[in-house]
Amino acid sequence: MPGGRLTQQERQQIALGVADGLAYAEIARRLDRPTSTITREVMRNGGPTGYRADLAHRATERRAHRRRQAPPLRAGAPSQAHGRDADAVREYEETFATVFMQQGLPKMTSRVLASLYTTDAGSLTASELVQRLQVSPASISKAVALLDSQGLIRRERDERRRERYVVDNDVWYQGMIAAARGHARLVETARQGVNVLGSGTPAAARLESIARFVDFVGEGIARAAEQAREVLFTNAETSSGGTDTPHSDRG
Repeated sequence: MPGGRLTQQERQQIALGVADGLAYAEIARRLDRPTSTITREVMRNGGPTGYRADLAHRATERRAHRRRQAPPLRAGAPSQAHGRDADAVREYEETFATVFMQQGLPKMTSRVLASLYTTDAGSLTASELVQRLQVSPASISKAVALLDSQGLIRRERDERRRERYVVDNDVWYQGMIAAARGHARLVETARQGVNVLGSGTPAAARLESIARFVDFVGEGIARAAEQAREVLFTNAETSSGGTDTPHSDRG
């Protein structure tokens, strides 16, 4: 399997594949590349509707140039702990951010969230994020505001009274519960439409079908989140043995 950066010819093949509606896995197979490489390439360069090979190639060259020209980290900046490969960590963070982008988060917001989840402390200050991602404070502020509004992070003050942005295990649970509430609002609104459009009409029947489906899914999400919440607070070493993982019939 070829390694290294994508060539301009490969990017042209990706652009053709995206235009033809091919799945990323199929494009990857044709180029003998990992699917994650194709997914990340498209998502970080305009997405499936805006990807252009020439623009993507130039953007990659600019990013590489900025990395070469970037000043060394100042004293006291966080370094890679536990003997980690810095390049591998950076590559993984990009992959993780791409997954968040596919879930609908903006690019910078995804990068911030990925950075928070891949730091051992699970928290960073605004200045640490600026340094880590090499972006402006305004970009961090906007991304953090969105994450906070969606309940994906929480804010706290450290001993130096600096505001820190935190991700912890309970954030995932709260996010699932928030999603379930959103489903419930959609169900309520759809059933209001049934009354407005007239029971028995095709439009009302469509809305009622949507309401039943979303109601079932929403209840399932909430129930599963409650049943599995303990997984978030169980050590990975313990849960890997299979003794502490919640089962579907556990209330």
